[in-house]
Amino acid sequence: MTGALQRYRVIANVVGVVLVVLILVAVPLRYLGGEPRLSETISPIHGFLYIVYLAATIDLSRRVGWSVRRTIGVMLAGTIPFLSFVVERRTTSELRPA
Repeated sequence: MTGALQRYRVIANVVGVVLVVLILVAVPLRYLGGEPRLSETISPIHGFLYIVYLAATIDLSRRVGWSVRRTIGVMLAGTIPFLSFVVERRTTSELRPA
């Protein structure tokens, strides 16, 4: 379980950072600055990393016995800026051995 938790933690933070850069930098540059290149680059990267995040979440979920509802909630955290950081911290503090 510790390997699955570590993989989840890393990808949750990476997805969170890439999503924040996408939403706070790339999208405004695209629509307010007329510069779409960063958005065109970051968007597919986030999409790929989000799929990896989903796989890591499913792996962790199966190992710790989460409900389907909890698993889906954690999965959706990767789509809302900053929420993946909050959910990752909560999950880690809950699952990390004392």
